[in-house]
Amino acid sequence: MIDLYSSPTPNGRKISIMLEELGVDFNPILINLDKKEQFSEEFSKISPANKIPVIVDNDNNQTVFESGAILLYLAKKYDKFLDKDNNIDYLYFAAGSAVNSKNYDVALKYYLELKESNYTGIVDEFYVTNKSTGVEEKVDESQYKVLQKSKDYINPRVGQTPSRYPEIVKNIALIFVQQGKNDIAIKAINEARNIQPEDTGLILNEADLYIRLSNSSNDSIQRRNYRLKFKSLMELAITKEPQNGILYYNLGVISSEQGETDDAVNYYQKAISLKPDYVDAYLNLVSEILKGEKSIIDEMNNLGTSRSDNLRYDELKVKREDLYKKCIPFLEDLIGISPENLSALNTLKNIYGVLGENEAFMQVKAKMEEIQGN
Repeated sequence: MIDLYSSPTPNGRKISIMLEELGVDFNPILINLDKKEQFSEEFSKISPANKIPVIVDNDNNQTVFESGAILLYLAKKYDKFLDKDNNIDYLYFAAGSAVNSKNYDVALKYYLELKESNYTGIVDEFYVTNKSTGVEEKVDESQYKVLQKSKDYINPRVGQTPSRYPEIVKNIALIFVQQGKNDIAIKAINEARNIQPEDTGLILNEADLYIRLSNSSNDSIQRRNYRLKFKSLMELAITKEPQNGILYYNLGVISSEQGETDDAVNYYQKAISLKPDYVDAYLNLVSEILKGEKSIIDEMNNLGTSRSDNLRYDELKVKREDLYKKCIPFLEDLIGISPENLSALNTLKNIYGVLGENEAFMQVKAKMEEIQGN
């Protein structure tokens, strides 16, 4: 028996009509949208996205979301009304629906079908620029044919949606990881990259796979090897997209974890140069610079009272202050971008305090109290 959670909406009616045409007995369960029943605790357990329609197939304990995915699921299950030439998009949505319901075996089956079909989901998108406003507008194909001849619109162009192929391969690999089949997951990604070696999306997906494997591994050597592989893939991705600040940021993170402080600092600075409002890159950069403080303090604390030790203490004190001074311009830039960033403000306040810059210390302290409402 199939439970149909729905409402008298166009998408909801599609499913009930399909079930009736199939001659399938089903249990209709009305979800009153006006009363917000889609947000009820009971329905949220069935549909985490709080959307209708949803079916629960009690024969195999599978939940399917989205009307297109449901229609394909029913057509495939009962082998009726299946247009083999035009169902490929529905198969993609059905796979996503199976993942959402944690039915990974079904999702894997659908994703493998999509992969073997070399499905990309790429479609043309049509754009024209409004001459009076200078704003580019997305239109459908029929409007495009008309507007490209209009005097009121200029710069007609046809673009394309991103390929879904990298996402499909990534999901196949992640399902294999979820099933504990790491070697098969890596093989799946490698096969896809052999087909599309220049696809940055696939490179990043393989990198993402290795960082997930690293995070789930209890073997320290294996974990390090996974992270090194991640780093090499990110470096390769940068050769494809050298203006992508996020890639440099990720390299900064992995370099930091590997104890490669100089590399991490350089990567964070590059990320900021490409993406000047990159708050996380600023915070990580300052944190990375301040890592040098620990060894300085440890050495200072182990010094004695001899003349040579006192001289060394003064040298270390200057070295520590230089670290702080190096952080100040980055923190000031960050606060200019994110004026209420308490983490940045607190770090800057403490630095001013250690350097004895009392006026600057009090100004930052007052700013923090204002933000916190004290």
